[in-house]
Amino acid sequence: MTGLSTLCYIKKDGKYLMLHRTVKKNDVNKDKWIGVGGHFEKEESPEECLLREVREETGYTLTSYRYRGIVTFVSGNGVTEYMSLFTADGFEGEPIACNEGELEWVDIEEVWKLNIWEGDKIFFRLIDENQEFFSLKLVYDGRDRLVSAALNGKPMELFDILNPDGSKSGLVRERGVTHREGSLHATVHMWVVRPNQKSGYDVLLQKRSAVKDSNPGSYDISSAGHVAAGDECLESAVREMEEELGMCVRKEDLHYVGIHHGKFEAVFHGKVFRDNELSSVYVYTEPVEINSLRLQESEVEEVIWMDYEECRQKVHEGTIDHCIYEDEFRMVGEYLNTSI
Repeated sequence: MTGLSTLCYIKKDGKYLMLHRTVKKNDVNKDKWIGVGGHFEKEESPEECLLREVREETGYTLTSYRYRGIVTFVSGNGVTEYMSLFTADGFEGEPIACNEGELEWVDIEEVWKLNIWEGDKIFFRLIDENQEFFSLKLVYDGRDRLVSAALNGKPMELFDILNPDGSKSGLVRERGVTHREGSLHATVHMWVVRPNQKSGYDVLLQKRSAVKDSNPGSYDISSAGHVAAGDECLESAVREMEEELGMCVRKEDLHYVGIHHGKFEAVFHGKVFRDNELSSVYVYTEPVEINSLRLQESEVEEVIWMDYEECRQKVHEGTIDHCIYEDEFRMVGEYLNTSI
């Protein structure tokens, strides 16, 4: 079944007017909290449908609204909906009871805690960031689990959200939403090292690109990345080293160090970034010529060798612009001293 509809989030005093869909038995949105709206009638435009549906469901006549994007919603159980997404900040009239469920004004930050579609959080994020008109495709597995998402035709990164013990919770979340909420997820950290005559080892540091969504321009682990939903850590490590550094490595050449839990909150490019990750840490000791590396421009600005002890001291004293976890770096040093 394919349908055309509108969906509107009306804003007032830092709150959204939310509809708790509790009435219809076979409603694809049953028990979910969504905005107000509904299906197109014959020959209606998106704006005409919007104004009619809002008036019918709430009693309000919109006086100020904005067309934000098209959301292609694929439920996974036979429903595909093309939703014209609107926000509104002006209305008049008196509220009425809604025959679709219960209407309630909810603080915008509290909306994220309601029983909403995981994909709705993506367009809430885009709206919060004042994105220009967008096309967002959301595909589910028929059981409310997000399978894929694409923004303006380009796939978005999805992560498995983890329980505190590192097991998968069953929830899949988009990258930007994950870092907005500080959800626990998996990453891989690969430290490239070589022997030297000082502390015993040099470490390869990468300088993060200025366009990175966190810690732009800082020195960091040789190579690192997220584990995509459904992927495993070791295969992700191999992939990231090839993508970021142009290195084709074998799984057996990545020496497992352990798990590191990293967590911080900061603001980058005007956006709050909350990191909460369980990182599988590896060491790579095979010979590497940095002049032969192919750096991924969008991720890595440059790479340098630095003596391990010199680097450890700079990290500890804060005399280098970095985003290295000091306790993880000690883990690597202890491993090098005892295992290699």
